[in-house]
Amino acid sequence: MGTDPLRSLDDPDHPVLTMSQAAEVLGVQAAFLRSLDSAGVLHPHRSAGGHRRYSRHQLELAARVRVLLDDGHLLGSAQVIVQLQDDLTDAQTEADTARAERDTARQELRDRDAG
Repeated sequence: MGTDPLRSLDDPDHPVLTMSQAAEVLGVQAAFLRSLDSAGVLHPHRSAGGHRRYSRHQLELAARVRVLLDDGHLLGSAQVIVQLQDDLTDAQTEADTARAERDTARQELRDRDAG
């Protein structure tokens, strides 16, 4: 049996939207997306013909940056803020995992000592 050809649509990193489609979804001009590409904020996939293709993950990032720009931040500071937010989320996830592993190890020790 072959693989599901629609499976890639579930992948948030799969580039499926053209620039005009991405701009429409975000409610921005294509120039906004080009500026994010030029600034290195986004790295859209390029089709064989050189056209930009955007993933859901890239659109989420562009939307986050747009909110910060609308709030008055410069592009450079918006980039830093987004990176710090992502770093914080990663650190919180790692801390949660470490706490869960610690709690599991403590319970295993209690169970061993009780038995």
